[in-house]
Amino acid sequence: MADFTLVLGSKNYSSWSLRAWLCAKQAGARFDELVVPLDTAETAAAIRAQSPSGRVPALRDGDLVVWDSLAICELLNERYPATKLWPADARARAVARSVSAEMHAGFQALRSNLPMNVRRTAPRAGIVREVQAELARVLEIWRDCRARFGESGPFLFGHFAVADAMYAPVVSRLKTYVVTIEDATCKAYLAAIWELPAMKEWRAAAAAEPRIAKYDRI
Repeated sequence: MADFTLVLGSKNYSSWSLRAWLCAKQAGARFDELVVPLDTAETAAAIRAQSPSGRVPALRDGDLVVWDSLAICELLNERYPATKLWPADARARAVARSVSAEMHAGFQALRSNLPMNVRRTAPRAGIVREVQAELARVLEIWRDCRARFGESGPFLFGHFAVADAMYAPVVSRLKTYVVTIEDATCKAYLAAIWELPAMKEWRAAAAAEPRIAKYDRI
């Protein structure tokens, strides 16, 4: 029996859905998926019927609805504490929450100019200055977290944590737009996320979805 239902947008395009889904997978949760195709005449009503904000993802567990990706990750950490989706060490946990919140609230130029499209490879020439600055900040975060907290494994805090889920869509974007990463630490981290079994599962599902024309004009 499923523990809950995750309401998601089209996997090829919905970066916020990916974040919550990865945490649920890494927590070992048993859950049903309700994937709402984006950009149809029924999309808004279908999402509104499941999520009070009218946005995805949403977690539904009986009469409980959680409709923000970071809040969903917090709930998963509480329900599956053995998986330590937040680091056990207090200092590492504080940094993990900071970098997760920074991604949750920022990087608007990156989101707008390099939208997620998991299955496509489309080199982007002339990345604008604002996006370059945000990508530089992402790489700075990756280097810092790996250097200070990543000794026990290949992820930002060693083992997979909420922070990795928050930055996984950036990894997808770097792959889609064939952005060259020279830094060895960042290249290794990017590969660890991309080859994560759950990430491969998501990519396979995204590849099987119908294309949405306006989102594929990248």
